[in-house]
Amino acid sequence: MLDFPRVAQEIALLLVPVLMGITFHEVAHGYVANWLGDPTPRLAGRLTFNPIKHLDPFGTLAFLLTRMIGWAKPIPVNPRYFRDPARGMMLVALAGPAMNVVLAVCFALVIRLVEYAAMGVLPDTVAYRIFEPLAYICAAGVQVNIALAAFNLIPIPPLDGSNVLAAFLPPHLAARYMDFGRWGFFLILLLAVTGLLGTLILPVVRFASRLLLL
Repeated sequence: MLDFPRVAQEIALLLVPVLMGITFHEVAHGYVANWLGDPTPRLAGRLTFNPIKHLDPFGTLAFLLTRMIGWAKPIPVNPRYFRDPARGMMLVALAGPAMNVVLAVCFALVIRLVEYAAMGVLPDTVAYRIFEPLAYICAAGVQVNIALAAFNLIPIPPLDGSNVLAAFLPPHLAARYMDFGRWGFFLILLLAVTGLLGTLILPVVRFASRLLLL
């Protein structure tokens, strides 16, 4: 049977890190695109840290069901505004995972502060009841953001890694490669169902989490 209290607890611990992770990820894409001369994200109202503007209903449902994978609405970007479209798309793509790495480091630093503040705090006190879940949320924030960075850097269109790889391909090959994006989502689902997605991502998450949480 499904352990509803445990599932609810998992979702509660992951909710803030996931919302922050996907929101900051998409906003980073938008700000870099805007900085490179593309006003599309700004005109679409996506340069906001309001998570509701970025949530995708199916991506949110996937996260609630799996507590592992989910996605946001992609930021609209028009590469025609970029001086070098391939390089511009690569920089926009890298901005999202880079932001997730920054967030993971920030969550790790907050854990250090919590551990310092909790020194000498006795169990069954109000302070302990605040510090303990906060530490768990921050630990989840490290893992979630590393997972988001690693997942998005997989070079399967339409993930961010595909725009990075496409920047290094000849234009005709890059165009054919990016056309695969119409099937990329199904390939990602296949990897998730077969467990291969976890095989790719989990070692990265474990290594980076150990590094940040030493």
